[in-house]
Amino acid sequence: MAHISEEQIAQWDLIDPLAEKREAFTLPANTVYLDGNSLGAMPTAAALRGKQVLEHQWANDLITSWNTHSWIDLPATVGEKIAPLIGAAPEQVICCDSTSINLFKVLASAMTLQKNRSQVLSLAGNFPTDLYMVEGLTALLGESHCHLKTVDEDTLEEALTSEVAVLMLTQVDFRTGRLLDMQRVTHLAHKQGILVIWDLAHSAGALPIALDECDVDFAVGCGYKYFNGGPGAPAFVYVAKRLQAHVSQPLKGWMGHKQPFAFAQGYEQADNITQYLCGTPNVVSMSVLDAALEVFADVNMQQIREKSEALSELFIALVEAEVALSDLVLVSPRATKDRGSQLAFEHEHAHGICQALIELGVIADFRAPNILRFGFTPLYLRYQDILTSVQILTQVIQQKVYLQAQYNKQNKVT
Repeated sequence: MAHISEEQIAQWDLIDPLAEKREAFTLPANTVYLDGNSLGAMPTAAALRGKQVLEHQWANDLITSWNTHSWIDLPATVGEKIAPLIGAAPEQVICCDSTSINLFKVLASAMTLQKNRSQVLSLAGNFPTDLYMVEGLTALLGESHCHLKTVDEDTLEEALTSEVAVLMLTQVDFRTGRLLDMQRVTHLAHKQGILVIWDLAHSAGALPIALDECDVDFAVGCGYKYFNGGPGAPAFVYVAKRLQAHVSQPLKGWMGHKQPFAFAQGYEQADNITQYLCGTPNVVSMSVLDAALEVFADVNMQQIREKSEALSELFIALVEAEVALSDLVLVSPRATKDRGSQLAFEHEHAHGICQALIELGVIADFRAPNILRFGFTPLYLRYQDILTSVQILTQVIQQKVYLQAQYNKQNKVT
């Protein structure tokens, strides 16, 4: 980008087709929130729904609310709202549990379909919990039935051999924001008879995803990042329709039963996506997520992607224009098409810089060992916010504020 004036940035906000969406969120004053890739901001409708569930539905209608307020249908209702946002036809997405638990379910399902293969292939830099889940399944089944192999991205394609049972990948790398080519990788895996699981934690709600078009087998994702469902919001599972009659997941809770309220002695799993349910739905948090998803009702994911790219390109341009920020090393891909909705920079004092930014009203986050990470959520971020954040970042680094002792204390959550 050439030199960008404050007037030009103000003009971009005036013509932004998503500008009015910011009004749907409750945002703290004098704060630029660049951490929606970890926890989304709160939609006002989500708070109202939570209040309604607690003070009216639960308080007044008690247990009858399972029917009168359709609590029992929430996993399917929310799943159907998520489905078009990730490129899935109806009856393939269900909302339940956490991403980690859902990953265990689909991993076990996939392995049972691959009777003569035992290798689970993933990237060495994948989000740790994904790799931990494979280790857990290995501990249960033994290495002869399940074992993990990790490779670097540059050797991934050559590692796709007939020995691999399941390929397990995260679409957007949690550290660098690197975006994998879902369609190409899934196609190459299928040519070798490999089933593919995609973790959408850092992509769902931030960019267009085409699970059906890419012929994906399984996918999981969370509700609390770009879907803005609140801390610990329920996750979701996608299982391709063509597989649902052939799979079996190990956590055979009563809600996955074909007739849960028949209270039968033996387990008969549902023959559709509801078999991936386990225990009783988390009604309060799932209701909040249901309301939060309404902000997506009148936008399309391509609009969101285009603004995301514009916000991140503006951030890079402003950083590169500041001599004081020359020690920040961009570790995200430079090409917008190769990254998700975040930017990562390496710096020796990344942790201290992050804490100083938070103190000054710019909320970013830190990832060990030395990554400063900024997330771009187009529904509530303005172009002016990007200018403000880079100005404050320049102040922090120029004045070496990050060296102060209070910014170098380690908290439990980074």
